[in-house]
Amino acid sequence: MYHMLRTHCCTEPYIIAAHRQLSEMHPIYRLLHPHFRYTMEINALARQYLINAKGIIETSFFPGKYSMELSSVVYDQEWRFDYEALPKDLINRAMAVEDPSAPHGLKLMVEDYPYANDGLVLWDIIKEWVSDYVNHYYSDSSLIVSDNELQAWWTEVRTVGHADKKDEPWWPVLKTPQDLIETLTTIIWIASGHHAAVNFGQYTYAGYFPNRPTTARMNMPTEDPNDELLKLFWEKPEVILLTTFPSQIQATTVMAILDVLSNHSPDEEYLGQQIEPAWTEEPAINAAFLKFNGRLKEFEGIIDGRNADNKLKNRNGAGVVPYELLKPFSDPGVTGKGVPYSISI
Repeated sequence: MYHMLRTHCCTEPYIIAAHRQLSEMHPIYRLLHPHFRYTMEINALARQYLINAKGIIETSFFPGKYSMELSSVVYDQEWRFDYEALPKDLINRAMAVEDPSAPHGLKLMVEDYPYANDGLVLWDIIKEWVSDYVNHYYSDSSLIVSDNELQAWWTEVRTVGHADKKDEPWWPVLKTPQDLIETLTTIIWIASGHHAAVNFGQYTYAGYFPNRPTTARMNMPTEDPNDELLKLFWEKPEVILLTTFPSQIQATTVMAILDVLSNHSPDEEYLGQQIEPAWTEEPAINAAFLKFNGRLKEFEGIIDGRNADNKLKNRNGAGVVPYELLKPFSDPGVTGKGVPYSISI
């Protein structure tokens, strides 16, 4: 649900509304366009083969035919746009509290939390780039309020894309540059960093299916007492374990799909790696992008340093996999790192 619902599904309204309401020359369309690459196509394929009735999710994952219904209930009761922002998400999940004296303005409840530690650095890098971009085009609030295309885009996102939640009080209102910066940073974070963190480690983590079985085919004998099963359990527990694990066809299907989902294509476009041609013609935006690219390269070194720190036991030590999911750049293939611009797989 964190993957399909919070990234793939909830990005669609931003894309559809942008194409309906923003001209291709609009500065916010140009900023967001790289973050929408291939998302509608991959979502269509998911509906056809992955989350469809009797598809891979329903036949190979718990809770089977109720999977999408459960996801819909979670969306209805839990999803809020403002909580999609990483700092507010961490606070909402009781993983952090506000602390102006701490780095990024948050004190983490678990100090050695790789996703949060790396994610907050990436969040700040994205927000700085978005701030430079927005402040260049919108020097004061009146320019945002009077931008009819921009306001129509955000109105459609709220009232059409999320019609069932259109009256919720937590929706941001685009009145100031800071409102726009926070909103765009949230959208870009979900399409890039958040999706990378929950997607590209899937094969590494669950490709060996006993490490994370996707379903159980029977209850443990102690939960569903049966003299014959209990006797077998005590005599040959491995037989019960194999009967409980996913079947061979379920396991191999999931392994194959996780390999596909964790794969970077040879034509992948990574966050901040290549500048949009139009931005090179504007000195202020060109300079801001070069700073963005430089900070991302510096961020790779920060991650390497953290993974080499033997005091960080959740990312360094015997049998511990270094945390590289938010490393911005990657080669093609299953690498366990790389942050694409968009949700493209």
